[in-house]
Amino acid sequence: MKRQQGSKGKGKPSGRGNGNTRSTSFARGNAPIKKTNPTPKKSGNPDEIRLNKFIANSGICSRREADEHIAIGLVTVNGKVITEMGYKVKLSDEVRYDGASIRPEKKAYVLLNKPKGFATTTSEGKGRTVMDLVANATTSRIKPIGRLGRNSKGLLLFTNDDTVASKFTNSKNGVPRLFHIELDKNLKLEDLKKIQAGFKVEGKLVEVEEISYIDGASKKEIGLKIKNTGNTIIRTIFEYFHYDIISLDCVAIGHLTKKDIPRGHWKHLTEQELNTLKML
Repeated sequence: MKRQQGSKGKGKPSGRGNGNTRSTSFARGNAPIKKTNPTPKKSGNPDEIRLNKFIANSGICSRREADEHIAIGLVTVNGKVITEMGYKVKLSDEVRYDGASIRPEKKAYVLLNKPKGFATTTSEGKGRTVMDLVANATTSRIKPIGRLGRNSKGLLLFTNDDTVASKFTNSKNGVPRLFHIELDKNLKLEDLKKIQAGFKVEGKLVEVEEISYIDGASKKEIGLKIKNTGNTIIRTIFEYFHYDIISLDCVAIGHLTKKDIPRGHWKHLTEQELNTLKML
Protein backbone atom coordinates (compact mmCIF):
# COMPACT_ATOMS: atom_id res chain seq x y z
CA MET A 1 0.00 0.00 0.00
CA LYS A 2 1.40 3.34 -0.95
CA ARG A 3 1.24 5.68 1.98
CA GLN A 4 1.75 9.34 1.53
CA GLN A 5 3.47 11.16 4.30
CA GLY A 6 2.25 14.67 5.04
CA SER A 7 4.35 17.57 6.13
CA LYS A 8 5.16 18.06 9.73
CA GLY A 9 2.94 20.34 11.78
CA LYS A 10 3.88 23.71 13.08
CA GLY A 11 6.98 23.83 15.21
CA LYS A 12 6.48 23.41 18.92
CA PRO A 13 7.91 25.83 21.44
CA SER A 14 11.00 24.58 23.16
CA GLY A 15 13.36 25.68 25.84
CA ARG A 16 15.74 27.18 23.28
CA GLY A 17 15.56 30.63 21.78
CA ASN A 18 15.08 31.08 18.05
CA GLY A 19 17.66 33.78 17.66
CA ASN A 20 15.13 36.60 18.07
CA THR A 21 13.61 35.81 21.43
CA ARG A 22 14.96 34.67 24.72
CA SER A 23 14.06 31.56 26.61
CA THR A 24 11.42 32.04 29.28
CA SER A 25 13.46 30.18 31.88
CA PHE A 26 13.35 33.05 34.39
CA ALA A 27 10.42 34.29 36.42
CA ARG A 28 10.05 38.05 36.78
CA GLY A 29 13.15 39.39 38.47
CA ASN A 30 13.83 36.07 40.17
CA ALA A 31 16.55 33.49 39.84
CA PRO A 32 15.84 30.39 37.83
CA ILE A 33 13.63 27.88 39.58
CA LYS A 34 15.87 25.51 41.45
CA LYS A 35 15.35 21.84 40.93
CA THR A 36 14.42 20.05 44.07
CA ASN A 37 15.06 16.42 44.67
CA PRO A 38 12.04 15.12 46.53
CA THR A 39 11.63 11.44 46.89
CA PRO A 40 8.62 10.69 44.71
CA LYS A 41 6.33 7.95 45.74
CA LYS A 42 7.59 4.80 44.18
CA SER A 43 5.22 2.79 42.11
CA GLY A 44 5.51 -0.49 40.32
CA ASN A 45 3.23 0.79 37.58
CA PRO A 46 5.34 1.31 34.42
CA ASP A 47 2.62 3.59 33.01
CA GLU A 48 3.42 6.27 35.59
CA ILE A 49 5.73 9.08 34.47
CA ARG A 50 6.76 12.45 35.86
CA LEU A 51 4.30 15.20 35.13
CA ASN A 52 6.95 17.42 33.51
CA LYS A 53 7.86 14.60 31.12
CA PHE A 54 4.19 14.01 30.34
CA ILE A 55 3.84 17.69 29.39
CA ALA A 56 7.08 17.73 27.38
CA ASN A 57 6.04 14.60 25.48
CA SER A 58 2.81 16.33 24.51
CA GLY A 59 4.88 18.89 22.57
CA ILE A 60 3.90 21.89 24.69
CA CYS A 61 7.39 22.78 25.88
CA SER A 62 10.62 21.43 27.38
CA ARG A 63 10.75 19.68 30.78
CA ARG A 64 12.41 22.76 32.35
CA GLU A 65 9.62 25.01 31.10
CA ALA A 66 7.06 22.43 32.22
CA ASP A 67 8.41 22.71 35.77
CA GLU A 68 7.84 26.47 35.62
CA HIS A 69 4.27 26.03 34.38
CA ILE A 70 3.60 23.50 37.14
CA ALA A 71 5.06 25.79 39.80
CA ILE A 72 2.76 28.71 38.93
CA GLY A 73 -0.36 26.54 38.88
CA LEU A 74 -1.08 26.24 35.15
CA VAL A 75 -1.36 22.44 35.24
CA THR A 76 -4.18 20.30 36.60
CA VAL A 77 -4.43 16.53 36.94
CA ASN A 78 -7.92 15.08 37.11
CA GLY A 79 -9.26 18.55 37.92
CA LYS A 80 -6.77 19.31 40.72
CA VAL A 81 -4.05 21.96 40.45
CA ILE A 82 -0.63 20.35 40.90
CA THR A 83 2.40 22.42 41.92
CA GLU A 84 4.56 19.58 43.30
CA MET A 85 7.83 18.92 41.51
CA GLY A 86 8.36 15.25 40.69
CA TYR A 87 4.63 14.47 40.76
CA LYS A 88 3.80 11.33 38.78
CA VAL A 89 0.80 10.68 36.59
CA LYS A 90 -0.69 7.72 34.77
CA LEU A 91 -1.24 7.82 31.03
CA SER A 92 -4.96 7.49 31.73
CA ASP A 93 -5.04 10.65 33.89
CA GLU A 94 -6.63 13.80 32.51
CA VAL A 95 -3.89 16.41 32.37
CA ARG A 96 -4.69 19.98 31.36
CA TYR A 97 -2.35 22.86 30.63
CA ASP A 98 -3.94 26.30 30.93
CA GLY A 99 -7.34 24.65 30.61
CA ALA A 100 -6.56 22.62 27.45
CA SER A 101 -6.36 18.84 27.56
CA ILE A 102 -2.94 17.45 26.62
CA ARG A 103 -1.61 13.99 25.87
CA PRO A 104 1.98 12.71 25.69
CA GLU A 105 1.94 11.80 22.03
CA LYS A 106 2.42 13.37 18.66
CA LYS A 107 -0.66 14.84 17.04
CA ALA A 108 -1.66 12.87 13.94
CA TYR A 109 -4.18 13.54 11.17
CA VAL A 110 -4.98 10.62 8.87
CA LEU A 111 -7.45 10.72 5.99
CA LEU A 112 -8.86 7.34 4.89
CA ASN A 113 -10.84 6.49 1.76
CA LYS A 114 -13.04 3.85 3.39
CA PRO A 115 -14.29 0.88 1.35
CA LYS A 116 -17.49 -1.03 2.07
CA GLY A 117 -17.46 -3.81 4.62
CA PHE A 118 -15.64 -2.05 7.47
CA ALA A 119 -17.34 -0.82 10.63
CA THR A 120 -16.49 2.64 11.95
CA THR A 121 -15.62 1.74 15.53
CA THR A 122 -12.62 1.44 17.83
CA SER A 123 -14.16 -1.53 19.65
CA GLU A 124 -12.81 -5.02 19.19
CA GLY A 125 -14.98 -7.97 18.30
CA LYS A 126 -16.89 -6.07 15.61
CA GLY A 127 -15.33 -7.86 12.64
CA ARG A 128 -13.36 -5.78 10.17
CA THR A 129 -13.12 -2.17 11.28
CA VAL A 130 -11.62 1.06 9.95
CA MET A 131 -8.94 0.78 12.64
CA ASP A 132 -7.55 -2.24 10.76
CA LEU A 133 -7.08 -0.05 7.69
CA VAL A 134 -5.09 2.67 9.50
CA ALA A 135 -3.22 0.37 11.90
CA ASN A 136 0.17 1.24 10.39
CA ALA A 137 -0.50 4.94 9.83
CA THR A 138 0.84 6.18 13.17
CA THR A 139 1.76 5.10 16.68
CA SER A 140 -0.49 7.84 18.09
CA ARG A 141 -3.87 6.77 19.45
CA ILE A 142 -6.06 8.16 16.71
CA LYS A 143 -9.78 7.59 16.40
CA PRO A 144 -12.31 8.40 13.68
CA ILE A 145 -14.28 11.63 13.72
CA GLY A 146 -17.90 10.69 13.24
CA ARG A 147 -18.80 7.52 11.42
CA LEU A 148 -19.71 5.90 8.15
CA GLY A 149 -21.92 2.80 8.14
CA ARG A 150 -20.35 -0.58 7.39
CA ASN A 151 -21.78 -0.51 3.86
CA SER A 152 -20.99 3.17 3.29
CA LYS A 153 -17.76 4.34 1.75
CA GLY A 154 -15.67 7.45 1.32
CA LEU A 155 -13.61 9.86 3.38
CA LEU A 156 -13.11 9.43 7.10
CA LEU A 157 -10.73 11.58 9.16
CA PHE A 158 -8.80 10.20 12.15
CA THR A 159 -6.95 12.23 14.78
CA ASN A 160 -5.93 12.40 18.43
CA ASP A 161 -6.33 16.19 18.41
CA ASP A 162 -9.42 17.02 20.47
CA THR A 163 -9.41 20.63 19.26
CA VAL A 164 -9.73 19.59 15.63
CA ALA A 165 -12.26 16.86 16.45
CA SER A 166 -14.46 19.38 18.28
CA LYS A 167 -14.87 21.34 15.03
CA PHE A 168 -17.04 18.54 13.67
CA THR A 169 -19.44 18.17 16.58
CA ASN A 170 -21.47 21.33 16.04
CA SER A 171 -24.09 20.93 13.31
CA LYS A 172 -24.33 24.73 12.97
CA ASN A 173 -20.68 25.69 12.86
CA GLY A 174 -19.08 22.34 12.09
CA VAL A 175 -17.17 21.11 9.06
CA PRO A 176 -19.39 20.28 6.05
CA ARG A 177 -19.21 16.85 4.44
CA LEU A 178 -20.30 16.23 0.85
CA PHE A 179 -21.98 12.92 -0.03
CA HIS A 180 -22.80 11.25 -3.33
CA ILE A 181 -25.99 9.29 -2.66
CA GLU A 182 -27.87 6.82 -4.85
CA LEU A 183 -31.53 6.22 -4.01
CA ASP A 184 -33.84 3.34 -4.92
CA LYS A 185 -35.96 5.68 -7.08
CA ASN A 186 -35.92 9.17 -8.53
CA LEU A 187 -36.01 11.97 -5.95
CA LYS A 188 -39.06 14.13 -6.62
CA LEU A 189 -38.30 17.82 -7.11
CA GLU A 190 -40.87 18.74 -4.46
CA ASP A 191 -39.11 16.49 -1.93
CA LEU A 192 -35.73 17.94 -2.85
CA LYS A 193 -37.07 21.44 -2.19
CA LYS A 194 -38.52 20.37 1.18
CA ILE A 195 -35.20 18.89 2.24
CA GLN A 196 -33.37 22.06 1.18
CA ALA A 197 -35.82 24.25 3.09
CA GLY A 198 -35.53 22.17 6.26
CA PHE A 199 -38.21 20.11 7.97
CA LYS A 200 -39.04 18.61 11.35
CA VAL A 201 -38.87 14.97 12.39
CA GLU A 202 -40.49 14.26 15.76
CA GLY A 203 -40.34 17.97 16.56
CA LYS A 204 -36.65 18.30 15.75
CA LEU A 205 -35.55 20.53 12.87
CA VAL A 206 -33.45 18.77 10.22
CA GLU A 207 -31.32 21.09 8.07
CA VAL A 208 -28.81 20.53 5.28
CA GLU A 209 -26.30 22.88 3.68
CA GLU A 210 -27.06 21.94 0.08
CA ILE A 211 -28.85 19.26 -1.92
CA SER A 212 -28.95 18.85 -5.70
CA TYR A 213 -29.21 16.34 -8.50
CA ILE A 214 -25.95 15.03 -9.99
CA ASP A 215 -25.23 16.52 -13.42
CA GLY A 216 -25.44 13.95 -16.20
CA ALA A 217 -26.95 11.27 -13.97
CA SER A 218 -30.46 10.07 -13.21
CA LYS A 219 -32.50 11.76 -10.51
CA LYS A 220 -31.73 8.78 -8.27
CA GLU A 221 -28.26 10.24 -7.73
CA ILE A 222 -28.05 13.12 -5.28
CA GLY A 223 -25.34 15.40 -3.94
CA LEU A 224 -25.88 16.30 -0.29
CA LYS A 225 -23.76 18.62 1.88
CA ILE A 226 -24.36 18.50 5.61
CA LYS A 227 -22.61 19.56 8.83
CA ASN A 228 -23.02 16.40 10.83
CA THR A 229 -20.57 13.72 11.95
CA GLY A 230 -22.80 10.69 11.42
CA ASN A 231 -24.72 9.17 8.54
CA THR A 232 -27.76 8.19 10.62
CA ILE A 233 -29.24 11.64 10.00
CA ILE A 234 -28.88 11.12 6.24
CA ARG A 235 -30.86 7.90 6.37
CA THR A 236 -33.44 9.63 8.56
CA ILE A 237 -33.87 12.35 5.91
CA PHE A 238 -34.63 9.98 3.06
CA GLU A 239 -36.65 7.50 5.11
CA TYR A 240 -38.90 10.40 6.10
CA PHE A 241 -39.68 10.94 2.44
CA HIS A 242 -39.92 7.18 1.75
CA TYR A 243 -36.68 6.60 -0.13
CA ASP A 244 -34.11 3.87 0.48
CA ILE A 245 -30.39 4.59 0.13
CA ILE A 246 -28.66 2.17 -2.23
CA SER A 247 -25.17 3.63 -1.81
CA LEU A 248 -23.59 6.42 0.19
CA ASP A 249 -20.13 7.85 -0.54
CA CYS A 250 -18.48 10.71 1.37
CA VAL A 251 -16.55 12.50 -1.38
CA ALA A 252 -15.32 15.56 0.56
CA ILE A 253 -14.75 16.76 4.12
CA GLY A 254 -14.49 20.53 4.01
CA HIS A 255 -11.71 21.18 1.49
CA LEU A 256 -10.36 17.60 1.73
CA THR A 257 -11.10 15.30 -1.22
CA LYS A 258 -10.34 11.74 -2.33
CA LYS A 259 -7.78 12.89 -4.89
CA ASP A 260 -4.78 10.53 -4.95
CA ILE A 261 -6.27 8.29 -2.23
CA PRO A 262 -7.38 4.94 -3.70
CA ARG A 263 -10.20 3.11 -1.96
CA GLY A 264 -8.87 1.41 1.18
CA HIS A 265 -5.78 3.66 1.35
CA TRP A 266 -4.95 6.62 3.58
CA LYS A 267 -2.65 9.62 3.79
CA HIS A 268 -1.43 12.08 6.40
CA LEU A 269 -2.74 15.61 6.02
CA THR A 270 -0.22 18.09 4.70
CA GLU A 271 0.59 21.17 6.76
CA GLN A 272 -1.44 23.31 4.38
CA GLU A 273 -4.46 20.99 4.56
CA LEU A 274 -4.28 20.97 8.35
CA ASN A 275 -3.96 24.74 8.63
CA THR A 276 -6.95 25.23 6.34
CA LEU A 277 -8.97 22.74 8.38
CA LYS A 278 -8.16 24.58 11.60
CA MET A 279 -9.37 27.86 10.09
CA LEU A 280 -12.79 26.49 9.13
